[in-house]
Amino acid sequence: MSERLAWGILGAGNIAKAFATGLSKSRTGRLVAVGSRSMDKARQFAQEFGVERAHGSYEDLLADPKVQAVYICTPHPMHPQWAIRAAEAGKHILCEKPVGLNHAQAMAMIEAAREHDVFFMEAFMYRCHPQTARLLEILRAGTIGQVQMIQATFSFRAGDNPESRLMNNKLGGGGILDVGCYCTSMSRLVAGAAWGLPFVEPAQVVGLGHVGKTNVDEYAAAILKFQAPPGQSGEIVAQVATGVRLNQDNSVRIYGTDGSIVVPNPWIPAREGGSVKIIVNAKGQTQEIEVKSDEYLYGIEADTVAKSLPARQASPPAMTWDDTLGNMATLDRWRQAIGLVYDEEKPGATPRPLHGRPLARRPVGSLKHPMKYARLAGVDKDISRLIVGCDNQRVYAHSQALFDDWFERGGTAFDTAYGYGDGVPERLLGGWVKSRGVRKDVVIIGKGAHTPQCDPVNLTRQLHESLNRLQTDHVDLYLMHRDNPEVPVGEFVDVLNEHKKAGRLSLFGGSNWTIERIAAANEYAARRGKAGFSILSNNLSLARMVDPPWAGCISSKHPATLAYLEKHQMAHLAWSSQARGFFTDRSGPEKLWDEELVRCWYADDNFERKARAVELARKKGVEVISIAAAWVLSQPFPSFALIGPRLIHETVTSIPSVHVELTPHEVKWLNLEA
Repeated sequence: MSERLAWGILGAGNIAKAFATGLSKSRTGRLVAVGSRSMDKARQFAQEFGVERAHGSYEDLLADPKVQAVYICTPHPMHPQWAIRAAEAGKHILCEKPVGLNHAQAMAMIEAAREHDVFFMEAFMYRCHPQTARLLEILRAGTIGQVQMIQATFSFRAGDNPESRLMNNKLGGGGILDVGCYCTSMSRLVAGAAWGLPFVEPAQVVGLGHVGKTNVDEYAAAILKFQAPPGQSGEIVAQVATGVRLNQDNSVRIYGTDGSIVVPNPWIPAREGGSVKIIVNAKGQTQEIEVKSDEYLYGIEADTVAKSLPARQASPPAMTWDDTLGNMATLDRWRQAIGLVYDEEKPGATPRPLHGRPLARRPVGSLKHPMKYARLAGVDKDISRLIVGCDNQRVYAHSQALFDDWFERGGTAFDTAYGYGDGVPERLLGGWVKSRGVRKDVVIIGKGAHTPQCDPVNLTRQLHESLNRLQTDHVDLYLMHRDNPEVPVGEFVDVLNEHKKAGRLSLFGGSNWTIERIAAANEYAARRGKAGFSILSNNLSLARMVDPPWAGCISSKHPATLAYLEKHQMAHLAWSSQARGFFTDRSGPEKLWDEELVRCWYADDNFERKARAVELARKKGVEVISIAAAWVLSQPFPSFALIGPRLIHETVTSIPSVHVELTPHEVKWLNLEA
């Protein structure tokens, strides 16, 4: 860099002072501003560190044109709001660990950085120190053989002030988040190095802990079990321990088939420069490996940011975006194991999205890929051409982050079902809709009467229970989740009309129904002057469904079904519209580890379809998955695609498909018909 990177510090506590001291010794950075919620505190900090400008609000710091990068060191729950605001302001971001309370918050922050093209890194300073790099070199050289056991501890005994940051539930207190995050991040890093990877995620997390009277974990431990990646063998077990009310031996120990490694000072190595040691015992010989550095620990971290700006994220072993997401997911699992939920994570506790502003659709001009909509007669709302599936969410914080983002990007339609997750997804969706006050703005698609409870009595019972879970008096679209040929189709038409007349649903249809039964239902309805089925929701994808993912699933990719839909202009809601990842890098003739993907979609004709999608995507300058989804949306009848994003980024990468224009010839060519 020709000039030093101009930093602003957002927050003026003790860790801010530690960073300011280190930054003053860095090779690449200079501190130009500090922001605090107190002008007096900001001025005091500025005077102590010779800072040019002091701001009495975080907003003013982010508006400072002299600031290029910000170090965010507020209490944990405040990180998401100010990291997102910093990204929106075009500032590069170094955010103190943990980046937030949970994986969902980390996901939203990283997506904001990606969208606004700024650098983002979680501030694990030990990851930037040469001691960590040297440790990885030793491991990758196979010095202690195959790694089998890791022990990592970071724990201390703090005071018992219930209002302190460490003991206050509202401030994200407790050991797991504050310092246990070091232990999980180190374990994932070491396990990754053992298999030649930047990091790996634990296959299993078993945790125990003591939750005190302020509802934070005062001390806790967990066992992480790592499985070898495809093509390699072995298992690694990690024992991690933490606490804020208990002194323990804060070291890292690694045991392998040929020896062991001890890192006595893993977490804060040589804060102001100096030497640290790694003790290696291999094949009966003990060696102390000294790692020297004249640089300040936080200065090294600041220099890591500066040199990594072009890539917008750091290189391992510093924290990459995926590393941060994986670490937060592991911490979530640890907290879940001991039953610790922060007040802020509970339904209704946060009436606004993570950015702190009221929930609102973004102006179309601010979106790179605005949503597109269609209307169905009988529903006086715009229905987004993409429909987000509410089937995989299990905790409110995650669903809230996904749903807020979906709504603000223009998504209106949500698909859920009585049978999903023992009712949890319905409750999460209902809680979100109520807390945000958006019932009139969203389209809720409910499903029920799944086998073996597919009959009029159970349909009615489940619909009432679903409405209770969803906290609403009606669903906009209702689909029978399965058909039961043993029940005369007229009985289903009759009961669905009763619910329609009572206002519990606006339109109804069937999911995993044959077109013959749909036609019979509508003939019955027409003879009796009743409403018929308006919607079919089967599988429909560019890839042919070789084998159903679940018993009783039906595809609409048959000439008779497609012809009926076109003739009657019946709406179709395609599930597994992107063939559950077949059109991503997850699939390939040699990639056999995802058994369901192989069973359901692997076939020579599908690989040819994928090859054509790849070719057309290259010509149109879009992602392959956009071509796959566009094929579904380009059918000659009202066609909608259900998507099941687990991450906000999966939502973001799905939306461009609504803008891909396919000609009728391209639709046929992709499907091997031309």
